[in-house]
Formats: sequence, C-alpha cells, structure tokens
Amino acid sequence: MNSRRTFIGQAALFAASALLGKSVNLNRYDSSKTLPLPSLKERKILFTYGGWPGHEPGKFKDYMVSWLESEDATVSTSDSLDVYADANFMKEIDLVIQCVTMSSITTEQEQGLLAAIKAGTGMAGWHGGMCDSFRNNPEYQFMTGGKWVAHPGGILDYSVQISQHTDAVTDGLNDFKIKSEQYYMHIDPNIKVLATTKFNGNANDWINGCVIPVAWKKTYGKGRVFYSALGHSLQHLADTPAALTMIKRGIHWASASKYEATENWVNPVYGL
Repeated sequence: MNSRRTFIGQAALFAASALLGKSVNLNRYDSSKTLPLPSLKERKILFTYGGWPGHEPGKFKDYMVSWLESEDATVSTSDSLDVYADANFMKEIDLVIQCVTMSSITTEQEQGLLAAIKAGTGMAGWHGGMCDSFRNNPEYQFMTGGKWVAHPGGILDYSVQISQHTDAVTDGLNDFKIKSEQYYMHIDPNIKVLATTKFNGNANDWINGCVIPVAWKKTYGKGRVFYSALGHSLQHLADTPAALTMIKRGIHWASASKYEATENWVNPVYGL
C-alpha cells in the first residue's frame, strides 16, 4: 500500500509539474556547504602521457609536473601504460593524471588501472587525454563517466556555464568564454555535472540548443574521478584562466580518495 501511495504521489507531482511547465527531479543531488579542497602536499601522483601528438601530451606533462611539484606533490611520469599493470606500484599511487589520446590499452594494463581506482586511487584528466583515450574499452569509459563522439565546427568560440556553485571545484567561478574544440559527449547520466555548454546549429542543425556537460565529478569503486572536456592545447587553457583553474581544482579533489569520505555523487537525470 505504501509503495502504491508513493507511486500515486509521484505521479501527481509530475502531472502538476507538467501543467506548470516545470521539470521535477525527485532525486536531486543534495549539495552541502562548500568543502575545502584537499592539499596535494606529499600526494603520490602518476602522470601518464602519449597517444595522438595533436593534444600536446609532452607540453602538458612538463607544465603539470612543474605545477604539481610546486604544490609539494611527489610525481612519477610514464610514456608507457605498462606502469598500470604493476600492482605494487599502483597500490602506492594516490592519483593518476592521464593525457593519452586515441591510443590502445592491453587487458592487463586496463585491469591494473581500474583495480587501483576501485581500491581508492583517484583519476583526473581533460579533453581527449582521458575521454578519447581507448575507444574499444567500455569498462574504462564506465569509469570515466563519458566518451567523446564529436567536436562540431572544430576550434571555435563558445561559452561555458557553471552549474554547481557550492562545489569547491567551481566555487567562485563565473560563466566564461573559451576558444577551443567544443566537445559533444556521450555521458553517464549519474555524473555530478559542474559545468555545461550549449551548442548552436551552425555545424549540425539537429543539435541546435543541445546542452552537454563540460566538467564533472563521480566515483568508481572508492576512487574519485574528475574530468574536464576543455584543453585541446595548453595555450587554450592558458588563455582561459577559469578553465585551467577548474582542472587544477579537480586534480586537488580527486587526489583525496584514500583520505576523505566518498561523496554522494549520484544525480540521476531521469526523474523516476
């Protein structure tokens, strides 16, 4: 009887919302007060890089390693994914930052990476270096929360809207404009979306007005996962401080999987 009453109540609520022209999400993410970002001091971080050179993996490695070390993190780098298959090494890592585009990963490498993240190692990345890394690996995509499928119009000017203002990753950031590739993504509907972008129909008229996530948080097992679709080149981020700040903050957040409580990240798009 209770379940029937609950169903009837929900149905009535949705009917009322339809009449009012408003959408209702019965399972909205319950955002709390903004929590401080964790420090990177003494964090053990692995930076892997490679794949398609157009996304400047070497430049990003040099820039990010310098920044991470300025934050007192201990950084290891690798241009080979074999390191993922080293279980003893991965067990000691707090965070994996990956910049590898349009590449491939062996079964042993993928299993090692995913096992580490399930056990509490964090994962962070941006653009194609994380969500266009291994196109034939759905379990990897399940972990990241999204997959690149297109960038209509190539490099262009577009806007990014901040959708979470109580999250430490985006706290104090305002909507901004960027000139780069605008990623059209296939995504996990349960990610906690931090920022979005709206497409026009200049390149493809059928996606005019479509809103796609730009940055998000989620978990995979015990591991924190952060992703930003921004960052086709290092210069694109350098020219857009808010975009670079969001990535750096996401790295801070993802580094703390082993040291802080798991967040309630489930935020279903669909109401029932």
